[in-house]
Amino acid sequence: MEQVLDVYVRAYDPLHPVVCMDEQPKQLLSEVRTPLGCSTKQPLRVDHEYERHGTCCVWMFVEPLGGWRDVRAGPRRTSVDWAGQVRELVDHPRFAQAERITLVCDNLNTHKLASLYEAFEPAEALRVLRRLEIVHTPVHGSWLNIAEIELSALTRQCLDRRIETIEEIVDETSAWSKDRNETQVGVNWQFKTDDARIKLKHIYPEINL
Repeated sequence: MEQVLDVYVRAYDPLHPVVCMDEQPKQLLSEVRTPLGCSTKQPLRVDHEYERHGTCCVWMFVEPLGGWRDVRAGPRRTSVDWAGQVRELVDHPRFAQAERITLVCDNLNTHKLASLYEAFEPAEALRVLRRLEIVHTPVHGSWLNIAEIELSALTRQCLDRRIETIEEIVDETSAWSKDRNETQVGVNWQFKTDDARIKLKHIYPEINL
């Protein structure tokens, strides 16, 4: 836990940026009946019945100190998919001059360096690996991942409704992230290591002298 919290107090350094990532599934749903528009006397009326068109995965990458986030969508969330998303991050023009990217993610079994070797030839996997420092949140502590907060905001502000296709999700999330990037919405992270030692004392090991 201290490792993640220590990462968050680092000074901003474009050569060594800190990027948090997380992903979540999203059902693809369409309306069976056209919703009835709202008025001064009636709220929007939506039929409870819908048609399901499978699922997709929404990927969130956010650089808290840079006020930057990148949202993507794809059909799956396998190890190979994660590796592809991470390579896209490493090769993003924003980080062309970065020496190493610290990537904060949770302990999902796909979030491991071995996934790079599963997805790419050894030389390519090593190239991506050398640009990364992976920092995992503690088990049962994924809430310490700032990307999880951004995903929550994205869901409430953009995806909390029925959307039928991945293409629509890409369009909606691109507009959302573009707006937040342009307005430089940052993250005011207040939870520090000293706070964790007090509020989460029960998960620290006890040493009997």
